Parts: sequence; C-alpha cells; structure tokens
Amino acid sequence: MQALLYEPEVWRWDAACSRLGVSLDVFFSEDLGDIAQAKRICAECPALAPCLEGALERREPWGVWGGQLFRNGRMLATKRRRGRPPRVPRPEDQLPVVPIPVHLQRSA
Repeated sequence: MQALLYEPEVWRWDAACSRLGVSLDVFFSEDLGDIAQAKRICAECPALAPCLEGALERREPWGVWGGQLFRNGRMLATKRRRGRPPRVPRPEDQLPVVPIPVHLQRSA
C-alpha cells in the first residue's frame, strides 16, 4: 500500500483570508452579502491564482475559492436569491466579478 504524501499549500500563509482575521464562514455562506464580501477579499489576495488552481484540481464542492464561487465541484458564473427572480435586478444582488487568471481560463 502506498503512503499518501502531504504537500503543504504554502500559498495559504500569504492568503488574505488567513491574514485578515475574517471568519472563514463568509467563504462558505449561502448569503449573497457574505459571498460578495468573500469575493472582494479574494480580489485583493496575493494567493488568488494558486488558491483557485488548487480548488479546480480538488474539484471543491462549494465555497468561494480564488474569487470564484464553487457549487458541486464547478465554478458558477452567478448566484441568485432563492425564489422567483425580480423583474428588475437588485443592485445588492450583483456579485463582484473577479477575473480568472489567464492560465486557468481553460480549466474553468
């Protein structure tokens, strides 16, 4: 039986989510306000690319990783409130757009 090798993700040491003291709950919340806050934190993070790369490799089941929202192992372009969508979109429901690094766009 082959032993599993653990390779530490050193990018986590520089990640904004580790340094800012914000609750990690915002990265795994269903609330649009929390998701928007998580995406804003990621947008300024120096570890955005390796975080997103790791999430894609692991097929993260959910949460905000590298500025992108994941659900069932796939990136979502958007998320809306539960129930019927309004005729006129609410400004507070618009999530920040965090660009995907060029080298990861093919994986997305």
